[in-house]
Amino acid sequence: MTIPEIESQIIDEFAQFDEWLDKYAYIIELGRDCPVIDEADKVESNLIKGCQSRVWLSCRNEEGRLRFRADSDAVITKGIITLLIRVLDGQSPADILAADLGFIDRIGLKEHLSPSRSNGLTSMVKQMKLYALAFSQTTNK
Repeated sequence: MTIPEIESQIIDEFAQFDEWLDKYAYIIELGRDCPVIDEADKVESNLIKGCQSRVWLSCRNEEGRLRFRADSDAVITKGIITLLIRVLDGQSPADILAADLGFIDRIGLKEHLSPSRSNGLTSMVKQMKLYALAFSQTTNK
């Protein structure tokens, strides 16, 4: 599936909930399905800077497609990184770099997060795009 198709699916899923408490519960539930990072990758260099909670993110290039794995010590944060992984995992570096991730605003996520969680979300997106940039540069050489 393309990034816009996955984003559209997520928007539809969140539209089923009227209350933000239900959306938070869904985000927490999503975190249970997080593609878990290997324990060996839970190192300082994989911690996302700018997140209040601890979030580890690893990325591997598998035949031109980026594969993300993550973990967090906070359940909502783990759900948020799971949403991002769902959208970006298995995509090409170029597609990740081009993605505007408009679903974040469309589901109202950023506006319903605390300022520190919102900063963390921005840091997660930035780190995933940095991985895409790094892998796009190694692919183009």
